[in-house]
Amino acid sequence: MFQNKMEVSFESISENESFARVAVAAFITRLDPTLEEISDIKTAVSEAVTNAIIHGYEGKRDNQVILRCEIRDREIKVVVSDTGVGIPDIEKAKEPLFTTKPEMERSGMGFVFMEAFMDRLEVESSVGKGTTVTMYKRIEIPMRMEESCEKSH
Repeated sequence: MFQNKMEVSFESISENESFARVAVAAFITRLDPTLEEISDIKTAVSEAVTNAIIHGYEGKRDNQVILRCEIRDREIKVVVSDTGVGIPDIEKAKEPLFTTKPEMERSGMGFVFMEAFMDRLEVESSVGKGTTVTMYKRIEIPMRMEESCEKSH
């Protein structure tokens, strides 16, 4: 059983969203994910980090977003947490098109995308204490070239 973990924290500024995407993508490369799997994970990480910055910290800079990633066998666990304002109603927040920031032209699709691109999503939040988003995705074992050729014949 292969196992590996990493944790990084960064300032709550929107420029760090792309850093988080790349950090997770680089961390999981050992599993040889497909481009689609990498893209799905990067999109979900992007949404979670953006939510922490825009909603959790309401765009205030001097806060930290914590990103943890764990690989266990072929499953990836990504945790994004903040110590921001929290979510009063998680089920309402998960509804498509629901946003607390309509003036910022937020689409309200963050949790929807996270659920669509990952295998499982868990959200824990306490008002005034912050939010933790935990996402899981299983990376399929890559098919070797010989197997691919055999299946096409």
